[in-house]
Amino acid sequence: MSLRQDLYRSKARIDFRPIWKISVKVSAVLFAFSILLFLVRGLNLSIDFEGGGVFEVPVAEDVTVADARSVISTPDSTIQTITDVDGSKFIRVQTPSGAIEDPSEIVGILAELGGVTPDDVSITTVGPTWGDQITNKALRALVFFFIAVAGYLAWTLEWRMAIGALVAVVHDLAITAGFYSLFGFEVSPATVIALLTILGYSIYDTVVVYDKVLENADEKVQNYTQLVNKAMNQVLMRSINTTITTVLPVLSMLVIGGFFLGGASIKAFGLALFIGLILGTYSSIFLAAPLLAWLHEREAK
Repeated sequence: MSLRQDLYRSKARIDFRPIWKISVKVSAVLFAFSILLFLVRGLNLSIDFEGGGVFEVPVAEDVTVADARSVISTPDSTIQTITDVDGSKFIRVQTPSGAIEDPSEIVGILAELGGVTPDDVSITTVGPTWGDQITNKALRALVFFFIAVAGYLAWTLEWRMAIGALVAVVHDLAITAGFYSLFGFEVSPATVIALLTILGYSIYDTVVVYDKVLENADEKVQNYTQLVNKAMNQVLMRSINTTITTVLPVLSMLVIGGFFLGGASIKAFGLALFIGLILGTYSSIFLAAPLLAWLHEREAK
C-alpha cells in the first residue's frame, strides 16, 4: 500500500520526531531573521497608517522613477511607477505627513512631468490623527485576538495547547512581517484584515491536530511525543487537502484580481492570505505539534 493511501486511511507511520528537530530550528532562525528585518528595515506602511499625501499622474512610457525624483525635492518621499489594467503608466508619489506645505506645488511639478494639466493629477491626503487611529485600532484588534484565543483554548483544551497555538500564531505573524519588510510590500488596512483571517486559519489547523491528540489520549503509548506523532499521521492528509483547496482560490484572486486586473486592495489582501495560509499549515505541523510534545515531556521529567 502506498504512502498516499496510508495517509488517506489514517494508517501512515511517518516518524515526525527527527523532522521536528530540524523544523523547530528552522523556525527559530526564520523568526529571529524576521524580527531583525523588522527592526532594521521596518514596514512599508500605507498612507492610511502614516498619514500624508499620495499624488498620481499619467506619464509616457519613457518617464522613469529617476526622472520624477530629479524634480521632486520633498524629503522622505516614496516614488514608484504603476501600470494600470489597460497598460497606462502612472508615477505615484507618497509624501509623509507635514512634509509639504502647499500641495499645489508638487501637483504642478507632476503635471509638467506628465505633460498634462494639474486637474489630471489625482490627490489623496490622510491626516496624522487619522493614521494614528487606524494604527491603534489594528494593534488593539491583534491584542484582543491573542487574548480571546488564549482564553478559549485554555478553557476548551488545555493550557499547554493554548501556549503551543499562540507560539505558532506569533511565528506566522513575525515571518509574514519579515517577508513584507524584506521585499518592501506595502502594508495597508486590507493587509491587516488578511492577517487576522490567516491567524484564525492557523489556529483552526492547529486545533485539528490538538483535538486528535486529545482523542487518542487514552491509548497506550511509550510517551507523549509518540502520541502526538500518531495524531499527526492521522490528520496530515486532512491538513494538506484543506490547505490546497484554500490556497487555490486565494492564488487565483491574487494573480487575476491583483496582477491582471490591477486591484491594489485585492493584491494586498490576497498576498497576505497566500503567505499566511502556507505558514499556518507549516506551523501547525512542524512547530505547534512538537512544542506541545515538549511541554508534556518536560513536565513529566
